[in-house]
Amino acid sequence: MTQPRTTRWGLIGASTIAREWVIGAIRATGGEIVSLMSTSAERGRSYAADQRIAKPVTNLSELLADPEIDAVYISTTNELHRDQAIAAARAGKHILCEKPLATSLEDARAMVRAAREAGVVLATNHHLRNAATHRAMRDAIAAGRIGKPLSARVFHAVYLPPHLQGWRLERPEAGGGVILDITVHDTDTLRFVLGDDPVEAIAFSHQGGMARAGLEDAVMGVLRFRSGVIAQFHDGFTTKFAETGLEVHGTEGSLIGRNVMTQRALGTVTLRNVTGEHELPLDHRNLYETALSAFHAAIAGNGKPSATGEDGVWSLAAGLAVVKAAQSGTAVKIEPGL
Repeated sequence: MTQPRTTRWGLIGASTIAREWVIGAIRATGGEIVSLMSTSAERGRSYAADQRIAKPVTNLSELLADPEIDAVYISTTNELHRDQAIAAARAGKHILCEKPLATSLEDARAMVRAAREAGVVLATNHHLRNAATHRAMRDAIAAGRIGKPLSARVFHAVYLPPHLQGWRLERPEAGGGVILDITVHDTDTLRFVLGDDPVEAIAFSHQGGMARAGLEDAVMGVLRFRSGVIAQFHDGFTTKFAETGLEVHGTEGSLIGRNVMTQRALGTVTLRNVTGEHELPLDHRNLYETALSAFHAAIAGNGKPSATGEDGVWSLAAGLAVVKAAQSGTAVKIEPGL
């Protein structure tokens, strides 16, 4: 039997998330990293040497022209995603892109169209839907274990560590601020767990002293879903000592997830109903390795990625609606336009 061909990758952006999570996940799931593009030659050479990547380049066209590369991982700042993804699609490369897909819905939709036209896979790196905790909650809801879902709460207020600050706190044009960085994760997680789509948002944002240039570093709000479910969310960069969590409450029970809005494979889920409290069994696995396994399978024609490009458009639409709601003080419709 012929062995499946190893997926060979080019990295677009010498990023922290690639170094801390994605490079290891690519390799752990059988991928090979061929090349890295950084516009800084010095940073690119140093990063490539540290990560054992043979070919650092400074030009996107050079990386995309490399016949050895099958797929690219885009982890540059958000305003660069559109042009890089469209160029990759036209070069016939499969694409895993960081969230948010872009800084406007028009750009995100253009990325999805380009991938469809080129016949390549476009995935959004929404890692949280790969967590065992969220998958257990989704399965419990689908099985009717809490009856009809009525409401949800997300606690995703954390402290943004110094090495991740910079553009997230300083550059509105790059999609800085807590909403496009964290709230989009809440929306994607809720869509995944509930099997439902958000249709309206209200929110208040806050500046707690970290963010500059008029950006928000905390936000609270409510999403309304097609089914009528309402979901509270609290996101922040300034919250040093809170835990994270996700709760879903239904007519016959509640699911309580603790320490689940995290990149790490940990957390617990408790089902509370008329018979008492029951901790759900969880098979914790690396979230990014789960995502890369699904991506590699998708480009081999087996299934689809954990989060598609269309999923990325949905989360961006919700994030932009929350931004607008916080600015206007009014309820804003969520319209992805897919």
